[in-house]
Amino acid sequence: MSGLSEPGVSGDVGSCVGFLREFPRREVVMSIEDFGGVGDGKTSNTDTFRKAIRYMQRFGDRGGSQLNLPRGDGLRGALTSPDPKEWPIVEPLPSYGRGRERLGGRHISLIHGNGLTNVVITGHNGTIDGQGKMWWELWWNRTLKHTRGHLVELMNSHNILISNLTFRNSPFWTIHPVYCSNVVVKDMTILAPLNAPNTDGIDPDSSTNVCIEDCYIESGDDLVAVKSGWDQYGIKMAHPSSNIVVKRVSGTTPTCSGVGIGSEMSGGIFNVTIEDLHVWDSAAGFSRGSNDHPDEGWDPNAMPIVKGVSISNVDLPKRSSQCLVPSCRIMSIHLGVHTLKLQWSMWKVF
Repeated sequence: MSGLSEPGVSGDVGSCVGFLREFPRREVVMSIEDFGGVGDGKTSNTDTFRKAIRYMQRFGDRGGSQLNLPRGDGLRGALTSPDPKEWPIVEPLPSYGRGRERLGGRHISLIHGNGLTNVVITGHNGTIDGQGKMWWELWWNRTLKHTRGHLVELMNSHNILISNLTFRNSPFWTIHPVYCSNVVVKDMTILAPLNAPNTDGIDPDSSTNVCIEDCYIESGDDLVAVKSGWDQYGIKMAHPSSNIVVKRVSGTTPTCSGVGIGSEMSGGIFNVTIEDLHVWDSAAGFSRGSNDHPDEGWDPNAMPIVKGVSISNVDLPKRSSQCLVPSCRIMSIHLGVHTLKLQWSMWKVF
């Protein structure tokens, strides 16, 4: 995997090009090997990555910096370590009020950033393997103490490109931009065993101007899930997800959906465009949120607002034949004339 100094986004008609502004040229370009990284698939590089990031952060006022990961047998870091101590505990998101799976804090993600601008995570179809099996087993065995970490989580960040990579075996949600703006995720392959719990592909959360395009996803949960906070915590923060585009996404998930609205959507969801979706052997093409809550402080009469959802050119062969409308106030949903094989089921639609 390697970064690009001047990443480009396709200028083809219908692409995500309008979602990003031009990235500055990176004046400082280094390799993880410059900091002692060893790509033998055995040596832990956790401290090496920390040292590299600390060093390269100092160039933020000079256009930023670029860290390249060379070809090799694998650079093992905190996420792939079997030692939970290499996974620091961070505060819960304010729009969730607690860890999504357990009370209290949550494990940090492999790639984690807060308050960043002009972020590029890209390569030549290199692979990042989250080695999530240990974390799935903790979930299955009910011995998980804190909420699992994501493979990528970016918070409060702007102008983000994630492209041309394969992400495998995330312990939890794979790509999670939260409180972000101007985000493009394109030309990605995201893979997890179909029974791996909660391994969502791409989950824009309380974020605006997000384009997801030309991705292939196999997971144990939703391929894409648009979120905006959990019950009273999401309502209090009032940070909706808006202007979300999902185009030419394909894949399979046996128990969940191609595109989910929620589960956590209490801050509202506005202006979602879904086009050219191809999902097979899945429980549903589109799904509603689940019915779990963070604590006893939730209001059963508080209904999230979902407005301006446009769905067209959807292919749902085999048993992926339902579109499940969430329990929320639906202001407007538009189905394009070429939508295929849709059977609608409604719950509490106002």
